[in-house]
Amino acid sequence: MPKRPSSRRSNVDTALSTRTKKAIDSLPVHAQHIFKKAHANAVKQYQNPEKRRGGKSQSAEEVAHKTAWAAVKQKYKKQGDDWVRK
Repeated sequence: MPKRPSSRRSNVDTALSTRTKKAIDSLPVHAQHIFKKAHANAVKQYQNPEKRRGGKSQSAEEVAHKTAWAAVKQKYKKQGDDWVRK
């Protein structure tokens, strides 16, 4: 799958670090879509600390980040420097 930089920036992008943005940009387009959708849904779902495993020890943003990467890793794996579909 060809890698293309995302031409649209969502509000998910504004909340991420430069390192994370760079990692997401290295993903195939479909995996980028998975990450952004999962991240946005997790931010909404985990606003309430009682819904988070760690409670208040982790922010909704931290939980959303972990959830989004887990969603990507269900469909893709890293081979060398590239992400490939499982």
